[in-house]
Amino acid sequence: MIIPIDELAPDTLENIAKEFVLREGTDYGEIEATFEDKVEQVIAKLKSGEAILVYSELHETVDIRPTDSYQANAE
Repeated sequence: MIIPIDELAPDTLENIAKEFVLREGTDYGEIEATFEDKVEQVIAKLKSGEAILVYSELHETVDIRPTDSYQANAE
């Protein structure tokens, strides 16, 4: 189930993004980004629609997925 980010409190969205960055250990290319920059980048992708929040009822977890990969898996 997709969670609309505009229905979340800003602090909640930020905490989800922080948890995602810590969990994923994402590679940001040649230039090392600070933790805060990574969190801002994740939130920007959510706000732009490049990424979505997905709730798994089975696992009772929230994850951040690229929009195009989620739509491909949903079919």
